[in-house]
Amino acid sequence: MGAMMGTRPMPQNQADLFSLDSPLMSEVRGERSLMAFPFFALSKGKWTKTLSYKTDTVSIEIVPTAKGVATIYDKEIVLYIASLMVAKLEAGEEVSQDFYFTAHDLFCVTGNNPSARSYTRLSQALERLQGTQIKTDIEAGGEGEEGYFSWLSEAKLYYTKNGERPGVKRLKAVRVRLCDWLFRAILRDRQVLDYAPAYFRLGPVERRLYEIARSACVDGPYELSLDDLRLQLGYQNSLAHFRHALKAILEADAIPDYRVILFDAPPSGAKLPPRPGRKTGYCQVLIEPKAMKLVGSSALA
Repeated sequence: MGAMMGTRPMPQNQADLFSLDSPLMSEVRGERSLMAFPFFALSKGKWTKTLSYKTDTVSIEIVPTAKGVATIYDKEIVLYIASLMVAKLEAGEEVSQDFYFTAHDLFCVTGNNPSARSYTRLSQALERLQGTQIKTDIEAGGEGEEGYFSWLSEAKLYYTKNGERPGVKRLKAVRVRLCDWLFRAILRDRQVLDYAPAYFRLGPVERRLYEIARSACVDGPYELSLDDLRLQLGYQNSLAHFRHALKAILEADAIPDYRVILFDAPPSGAKLPPRPGRKTGYCQVLIEPKAMKLVGSSALA
C-alpha cells in the first residue's frame, strides 16, 4: 500500500490526524443503486457463501473472504462515508477518495455505543468491507467495469499509546479509500437520497425494505411480486419463510415513512380469477409513502 493516495497526503504524524472530514453535520445519505439492490448480507453473524442477484437488466455477484461478506451493519460505514462526501460536494469543496474520520462521530451518527466492543466490531467491519469482492454490470458515472472491486481499497486505524497504561491503545482516527465505482456514482450520477434517522434502529430485513421503498417510491408507488421482493432484498431463506417474516414486519408497521401492503393475487398471465374463499398462493406487494406526498432526491449542484 502506498504512502499517498488521491489528492490528499498521508498523515506523517499524530498531529496531522486532526485534519478530519468528520463530524458529519448533515443528514445521512446513500447512493440510489446501493439502496435498490442487495449488495450486503442480511446477517449479524459471519456469512461465507457467495451471494448473487440477477435479472434481465442487473447482475450482482458478491464473493466473501474467510472472514465473510460485508453485512448490512457494515454498510453503516459506507453510508457514513457517502454522507461525508455529499456534504463536501454540497459545500463546494474538492473531494478525493480518501476520507478521515473519528470512530466516535461514526458511532454518534449510527447510534452505536462507543464501547470497546464497538471498536472491535468497527475493525472487523472494515476488514470485511475491504475484503469482500463485488462484481456488477451496473454502470457508475457513465462507466461500466469488468472484474471485481471491494468497497474500500484501503482501511487503516490510527492509534496513540497511553503513557499511563502501557500497551493500551487509543484510537485517534480512521482512514479509508472509497472504491472507484461508488466514488464515480456519487460524484457524477448524483443519485443520492437521504435516510430516515430511524433506519439505524431497524433490523436487517426492515432496513432493506426501507431502502427499497426509499429508492423505488421516488417516482410513485411500487408494486412487485413477493418473490421478486425477496430476491431484491437479498433474503436467502425460502419464499414461505419470507412471507411469514414479512407479515410480522407489516403487522408491526415497522418501516419508517412507508406503507407495505401484502395481498393475494393470481399469477401473471392467469386467464381465470381465483376461486372465492381460496388463496391463490401468489402474492403481490405494494409499497407506497405513508404521507402521499412523495419525497424527492437530494439536489447536488
